[in-house]
Amino acid sequence: MKAIKYLFLAALTAGYSASAMAQNGTDADVQAVKNIISQKPADLEKQMKPFFKANKKNAANLVAFGRAFYEVKDTANAKVYAMHALTASKNQCAPAFILLGDIEALGDNGGAAAQQYEQAIYCAPQDPEAYYKYANVYRKISPRGAVSKLEELRQQRPDIAVDALMGRIYYMSNDFDAALSAYSKADKSKMEERDLSDYAMTAFFKQKYDVALDVAKYGLSKNPRHAAFNRLAFFNSTELKKWDDALMYADALFNKSDSAKFSYYDYTYYGNALNGAKQHDKAIEMYQKALQQEDMDNKAKRAGVIKQLSDAYKAQEDYPNAIKSYQEYLDNIEKASANDIAALAQLHVQHASKKTTAEEQAECFIMADKTYQDLENKYEDAAEYATFMRARVNSYMDPDQKKGLAKPFYEKLDQMIGGKDNKDATDKARLTESYRYLISYYFVINDDKENAKQYAQKLLAIDPENEIAKQVMESK
Repeated sequence: MKAIKYLFLAALTAGYSASAMAQNGTDADVQAVKNIISQKPADLEKQMKPFFKANKKNAANLVAFGRAFYEVKDTANAKVYAMHALTASKNQCAPAFILLGDIEALGDNGGAAAQQYEQAIYCAPQDPEAYYKYANVYRKISPRGAVSKLEELRQQRPDIAVDALMGRIYYMSNDFDAALSAYSKADKSKMEERDLSDYAMTAFFKQKYDVALDVAKYGLSKNPRHAAFNRLAFFNSTELKKWDDALMYADALFNKSDSAKFSYYDYTYYGNALNGAKQHDKAIEMYQKALQQEDMDNKAKRAGVIKQLSDAYKAQEDYPNAIKSYQEYLDNIEKASANDIAALAQLHVQHASKKTTAEEQAECFIMADKTYQDLENKYEDAAEYATFMRARVNSYMDPDQKKGLAKPFYEKLDQMIGGKDNKDATDKARLTESYRYLISYYFVINDDKENAKQYAQKLLAIDPENEIAKQVMESK
């Protein structure tokens, strides 16, 4: 019973204190109103009446009441008190217009919000808040129009870093060229961390890696444990092939940054930096970690990392794993390009170079030959290149030319490009190799001077000073 009595007295005291403050119309009313709103009482309107009565001529407090309602998404009451504030101020209360603009913006009505912010600017032309909010909502309608409003702020307040705000507007609108131009005019010492980070990111997107690194380092001079700045310094140092610096910033990101969360992209870049520093084992470990991340959620992402994993194995001359990973890369991309397929064939050729027996080498060359054949079948415009490379691969398997394995491919290449009226440098180089092989095959291996002279004539047609062709033509 006593406990109930004390609770009842406490409630009465609280009610009396609130009423007393309401009558005084002090700033304490704002906190009292916030407390009432947070409790969501059934008689909210009744409890608010004494506060409105005490503050009906206090526009600042009325706006504060409206803002408290806005914070809990009660836009109806927020609007009521914003209008009360305008009445109290005879329509000269910029914060009230800003609140009305925020209410419209919350309802995704950018045009109406901009109109309210415009009214706030009219009331207080030197207060930057309404300019910022106008620009933020108007950027969705017209980024250029938003920036124009910030130019008006520049005229009123030359002390404010307007260029940085312009950069922010363009950045949020994905106009990175304009964002970079605006940010580059701003004084970094007056920029917020957010804008410094966006500036560095914009430069990174536009491949201005030196600029991005410089901005990120400036940000780190202010906040060494800032994850975004460490990440950007790390990424851009990697792109600039500053491997030692990249690894230093990577360590800072992973081990010395506040509230850092990591994605597959971070691990991928770590692998790239380690690869560049020739720490291939560690690079492979990072690429494998990248593939295990939750945001590795589609084939395109996986393909990019797997390709880099293959490159790391290749750098170690671990060709079996390089080939295995590369084949997985091809399986994950939507459609392998001609260059993709050719790169796999080249891996097989490089694998052969590490084999010690002719039989083992032949196995690798056969795989390369099949891959070049696949290239020719899939890409008609790559037929000349594929035929030329098949000729080479078969010549590797038959270095003394006794089997003539490369012969049909060099002959086919002659048929494909030998009759061209306008031969470019590549055509001539391929034909020169073809004719030299065929001359050797007929003249040296088979003592067939007639056929050898036919190819010698063709060689002289594209290389009149070729000594081998001249000697064959002079032979009897």
